[in-house]
Amino acid sequence: MPDRHTLAETEQATRERVQHLPLDFAASHALLSLYRAANAVRGHLTNNVLRPHDLTWTGFLVLWTLWIWDSMETRDIAESVGISKGTLTGVAKTLASRELIERIPSTADRRLVNLKLSPAGVELMEEIYPEFNKTESRIVGDLDARELDTMTSALRTLVETSEQS
Repeated sequence: MPDRHTLAETEQATRERVQHLPLDFAASHALLSLYRAANAVRGHLTNNVLRPHDLTWTGFLVLWTLWIWDSMETRDIAESVGISKGTLTGVAKTLASRELIERIPSTADRRLVNLKLSPAGVELMEEIYPEFNKTESRIVGDLDARELDTMTSALRTLVETSEQS
């Protein structure tokens, strides 16, 4: 669901509210656009691709991570997906109850658990990921190849800068 204010309205209201502060408005507006874009894309993909398969965004990210990397320890999955271990516990419980993932206790340390996709989880990812990617393609479809490359490069720089800090 879109924000009730346009991006331009939000930028203007922000500028009016904080114009007396020594701020970098270009940086603020750039990252505000990034947040809005990320939320809009996430909402669109959730509503149009994931919800029909009874998946949340976080559930999908866990499945995708396991699909790409195979078996992983829970703490590594939580870090990769950007959630707490407690949140992962709830998500993993839901996915396991749907028989989409399997829990594999560590033989070295009883406190550690690895997760991996079950055959049903692999089947689900192979079914929905092409649909997910088709929607991704539609979302970036108004950008030409050069704009898409520039955006991708700029976003990678933001990720690298943020992860170094």
